[in-house]
Amino acid sequence: MTQGLADLDALVREEKRLSALEMQTDAWAEGLSAGIEPDLIAEVALSTAFQELVRNFGEDAAVALIDRMRERIVNGDFAEDQRRH
Repeated sequence: MTQGLADLDALVREEKRLSALEMQTDAWAEGLSAGIEPDLIAEVALSTAFQELVRNFGEDAAVALIDRMRERIVNGDFAEDQRRH
């Protein structure tokens, strides 16, 4: 029974991730259409995300996310040929 709940939780989390991705992609496209430079959109998105993380979970959680994302960048997870949604 525990495995079934874990599978359901993973499925729900993936659905939420995909929904968030779609919202972020739409917001990005809207910003570009408005003539906002990609680096500015990225900076504001990251700043907002970190403000919310710090407010809701504390500075350590924000730093941990930065560390994980840095590792993914170094590993090439965001390289054009590695992009997967």
